[in-house]
Amino acid sequence: MENTKTDIPKRLSEDHNGDMREQSKLATDIEHSLGVIEAVKLYPMAVLWATLFAWSLVMVGYDSGIIYSFYALPAFVKKYGTYYGPEIGYEVSAKWQNVLGMGTPVGQFLGAFTASWPMERWGRKKVFWASLFFTTVWIFLQMFANNIHTLAAGEFLAGIMYGTYVVLAPTYASEVCPLALRGILNAGMNLAYVIGQFVAAGVGKGVATRTDQWAYRIPFAVQWIWIPFLAVGLFFAPESPWWLVRKGRVEEAEAALKRLATRDSSAKVDIKATLANIQETTMHEIEVEKDTTYIECFRGSNRTRTEVAIMVQIWQVTTGISLIGYATYFFELAGLPVSAAFDMGVGNTAIGFVATCSSWVLMSWFGRRTIFMSGVAAMCVALFVIGGLDCAPDYTRRPGLAWAQAALLDVLTFVFQGTVGPVNFVIFAEIGATRLRSQTVALATSSGSVAQIVMTVVIPYMLNASSGNWRGKTGFFFGGISALATVWCFFRLPETKGRTFDELDHMFEAGVPPRKFKDYNVLDSRIGVGGDEAA
Repeated sequence: MENTKTDIPKRLSEDHNGDMREQSKLATDIEHSLGVIEAVKLYPMAVLWATLFAWSLVMVGYDSGIIYSFYALPAFVKKYGTYYGPEIGYEVSAKWQNVLGMGTPVGQFLGAFTASWPMERWGRKKVFWASLFFTTVWIFLQMFANNIHTLAAGEFLAGIMYGTYVVLAPTYASEVCPLALRGILNAGMNLAYVIGQFVAAGVGKGVATRTDQWAYRIPFAVQWIWIPFLAVGLFFAPESPWWLVRKGRVEEAEAALKRLATRDSSAKVDIKATLANIQETTMHEIEVEKDTTYIECFRGSNRTRTEVAIMVQIWQVTTGISLIGYATYFFELAGLPVSAAFDMGVGNTAIGFVATCSSWVLMSWFGRRTIFMSGVAAMCVALFVIGGLDCAPDYTRRPGLAWAQAALLDVLTFVFQGTVGPVNFVIFAEIGATRLRSQTVALATSSGSVAQIVMTVVIPYMLNASSGNWRGKTGFFFGGISALATVWCFFRLPETKGRTFDELDHMFEAGVPPRKFKDYNVLDSRIGVGGDEAA
């Protein structure tokens, strides 16, 4: 790292004065007093720049959605598949579904795991620039791949960039947004992901009737559309003020903060106080934490924070999203015609879009813990019902059961995209200590990628007619995992809604039990009233 434990406090101390703590407290009070609408009015540019970074996840969602829809695309299956006889026809083998499906998550694992170092060394913007450049190159490789081996390589290399975006976007949003907008804008990461899946489903539907090579090359080319808009916007975006403070560039951090808020003078916009809060929180964390390595994420109170970030990512992948990703293919295996399967796939992603928007309303009324835990519990029920329907007598002769499963998969999508999907982004983006945020997000994203790799290996063998042929019985597998997730959430998931980063630092260091985060009074504990509770 450019700065060591000793040189950062030295740089910050140049601007440190006796009233920094008072200014920091003022900033905390202001943060707590802001409502969502007021925060949007006071920090419109913060919303804009966080949205810009979030928009990169459209490409991540698009890629994850398009590759799975190819398996229901006759032109793609005939080109890269194997003929299994008149009963099954052409099918991309489970082996190659695994190879193609694992390309992106393996790449994401590598990209996410390595993203934090360049992000801390060169900043968020420069890493974003580099990611956009290489994404452009790897899309070219995907589009003009003449064989499945080259296509798999393109998926892997593009996945490295997508893993970087998944770390970059929520990290940046958490560092430029006021407390009132932190949850909503990080939930917007999931909306961007869903938009990508929706576009992928629509593009897949549009090329479904093509029989030439452009049936699968056009969908890859579509990914280029977003890059110019992101590049132009990034040119004007400010660097993260938290990163600038950690680098001792306090004046630049102050200038960045001014660019995030309105120009109108207001008692609710105090740049000096906000800067003091960032400095005070950073100095406190430097005193508590020895460095910013990955090892530090597993020491002391950071161990619990890292556990939460990693587990919400793993539960997000293993409680049904992987099955939802195979929606079009699942619908076809359930007995629906190809055209109807694609129509249901498009409808499924549209439902996800509406559900994600509804999550913003839910987060205004309920906490992260409540929404996430309720979501995995509801998904558990829906998944077991999907599995139960597949056990009905004469299933293959009763098309109504396939349509019922399709409807339940839509319900599952609505529940997931309205609860677990968006809240997951909020939790792992804000749960880590500020100096370890990029490392925490990277570890969480990497863990999610590993879980996705496992699901990518397992699901084709479950679903394929030439392999397990589980069809809807796959719901039992994911339903069991959802039940475990519900139990974990009850005991281990803390409530972070309405808490500043400084308050979260205090609560984790005090060893507050996760179930008591919601009602814990930080002010009382600091003046000694809440000593017993903190113990």
